[in-house]
Amino acid sequence: MVTAALSETLTPDKTLAVYGKSFNWARRFLGQKMGADAARLYQFCRVLDDMADGDIENGQHRLRSIRREFVSVGGPLDPLMVVFKPFLHKHHCSPDVVVALIDGLLSDQKPVRIKTETELLVYAYRVAGTVGILMCDILNCHHKNALHHAMDLGIAMQLTNIARDVLEDAEMGRRYLPESWVGDLQPSRIVTLAKTPLANEAVAVTTAVEKLLNLADDYYKSGMEGFLYLPLRAHISIAIAAHVYRQIGIQLRLKQHGWHRGREVTSRFTKIICSIKALGSLVKRGHPYAQHNAALHEPIKGLPHVR
Repeated sequence: MVTAALSETLTPDKTLAVYGKSFNWARRFLGQKMGADAARLYQFCRVLDDMADGDIENGQHRLRSIRREFVSVGGPLDPLMVVFKPFLHKHHCSPDVVVALIDGLLSDQKPVRIKTETELLVYAYRVAGTVGILMCDILNCHHKNALHHAMDLGIAMQLTNIARDVLEDAEMGRRYLPESWVGDLQPSRIVTLAKTPLANEAVAVTTAVEKLLNLADDYYKSGMEGFLYLPLRAHISIAIAAHVYRQIGIQLRLKQHGWHRGREVTSRFTKIICSIKALGSLVKRGHPYAQHNAALHEPIKGLPHVR
């Protein structure tokens, strides 16, 4: 039985290097202190994820206990919170946002059969939009409108993850593609369809991946408009991370949304090209702030920090 995942035993820097290659690439542009804080936040979120997935002994029990620690004060702290609670408090991270993140991670432990686009977006907010909000705190970005763009960028990245991992998720018994898009396809059926990608049901999955990437682009557009709120070095780093992550979807499009081929990755050369493109966003600094597209938040109204 696994007693601890690497994410709980490695240093924050090593955790980021092992699990978050795209973010690790972008982190180097943050500077030492802010980069170290961003790596610590990444490690915190990664350990929560590993707890939810059962990669840490008693992980789900511990995760529920950690959730209770954020909802009510008192009682013994989980060892993870002994380490990270002062860090989260120092940066004024919202307990409601951490609870929403935990709820999203715990929802993955039930049979995952997303039914609607709204349900998909709520899930993406919980597991990734929340991380965008927490990252704003870590990067000292306190403009009142920044959070809306930050959560949109997190949602966009999660939608990209789902598009990239359709087959891998299906092999784990999960289907994030909404039933309203693909019908009541079971994950086991998606795994089988990967062998016959021209079958009608497989084509429906391919079409859903295309729709997913188009939806992600709407949220990327909003997320990228929020770079202007960030301190300069944070702007550069987050812009690079966004462009590198978005590149996964671009590569999927170039391969006709071939979800059946397995996970898409970006090469070091591609990351360099994306980094150069990301610098182009600096020309907009000092321009008037863009009005946030409120329609993007209609499906997730009522969740923490969503207006």
